[in-house]
Amino acid sequence: MRHARRRIVRRVTRLTAVGGLLLGTVMVTRAVADETPPVSALPRAAAGTEAAPGADLLDRLGTSRTAGSWIGDDGRPVVAVTDREAATEVRSAGAAAKVVRNSMSDLESATAALRSAPRVAGTAWAVDYRSNEVVVRGDSTVSATDWSRLTDLAESLGGSVRMERTEGTFTTRLNGAQQILSTAGRCSAGFNVTDGSRDFILTAGHCGPGGSVWFADNRGREQVGRTVEQSFPGDDYSLIRYADGRAGDGADVVAVGAGRGVRITGLGDPAVGQRVFRSGSTTGLRDGRVTALDATVNYPEGTVSGLIETDVCAEPGDSGGPLFAEGIALGVTSGGSGDCTTGGTTFFQPVTTALSALNLKLIVAAPQQAGAQGSSAEPSATPTQNAVAPGAASPGSSAPVDGGVQATALLSRLSDPRNVGPGLLVVGGSLIALVATRWIRAEQDRKAYQRHYSATWG
Repeated sequence: MRHARRRIVRRVTRLTAVGGLLLGTVMVTRAVADETPPVSALPRAAAGTEAAPGADLLDRLGTSRTAGSWIGDDGRPVVAVTDREAATEVRSAGAAAKVVRNSMSDLESATAALRSAPRVAGTAWAVDYRSNEVVVRGDSTVSATDWSRLTDLAESLGGSVRMERTEGTFTTRLNGAQQILSTAGRCSAGFNVTDGSRDFILTAGHCGPGGSVWFADNRGREQVGRTVEQSFPGDDYSLIRYADGRAGDGADVVAVGAGRGVRITGLGDPAVGQRVFRSGSTTGLRDGRVTALDATVNYPEGTVSGLIETDVCAEPGDSGGPLFAEGIALGVTSGGSGDCTTGGTTFFQPVTTALSALNLKLIVAAPQQAGAQGSSAEPSATPTQNAVAPGAASPGSSAPVDGGVQATALLSRLSDPRNVGPGLLVVGGSLIALVATRWIRAEQDRKAYQRHYSATWG
């Protein structure tokens, strides 16, 4: 009776182990089919450029019949037009239309007049598409005499210019996502870019002159690279060539704090009203909205034009840090006013402008499609990534900054049914059970054989 029970137990154990092998194999097969490769294993590609919503309508109608576009509260593009026929054409294309007085040509003429006037440090201006005006701001360093002179100029332009005083001062944010240091100061690494054979860091131009050597630590032991290109003032971008020529694993990720990062999947130009995110080593991840494009700022060091204006806060130490939305690279931090306690205005150098001038490509994660390994495809944003309602955007898909797997991450992967870990554990346990039952049976047979022949020979 006892031997019969043992045989039943062994058979049940073997059947369970065989079932476990089959189940584990199915789990592993499904996990492998669904799994997204880790950051460090993703192939790299060069990013294509996504146009802002409404751009095709602006191009088609021209600057004499339009005055910019922005994202409405419902997420739809809104195009400013100067006549009802243009408004009808905009609505038939699926966008909202707003009839305004000043055309883009009028507003550009006003900004040209401001640029030709004597330069006043501490001032900035940009076209406010929603109010159909050029807004001129003056910080606390602008004297009453200079402000009065600018006000007279604005009044002579026929009411297309609005004057505003702002608190604080417009300064470059010298001193980022991952900090880099040199004798010129402390800045942040913005985005990784490449010429196809060598990799570089794109950061702010005011961070340091050509030839500046950058380090990852304040003791000068971990050299990052050297500044090989700089444009400031005028523009505000510079290029740091990696010391070993390569950005390494995780080159398509920007840091957002706490050892985490956002994977960059494309390149684009923002839209007014779009929700955006900025990362910097001083204040971490912050968000806000794009308030204007093609802004001009008269820093004490010189004038910079063509900037993205936002209400995202920033502080000294955030310079050069990345501006992005939904994983789409937009700009690098230039400067602004205010801080992250009271708020303020921050300006960004567009990435598209810088890369076009430098003839370089942004390093991004390659698209995860069948046969995409080693692909040289150029991904761009999906249509909704640059046309989302303010407040609806998210930073992008997250990933470890260094691309490595920590012990806690390994445990979570092993316990996640979407990964191969659980299936491998089931397969391993089943194999152990099979081997154990086979060994137990062999040992029992050996002892029975020994008892039988011992009694016979005795």
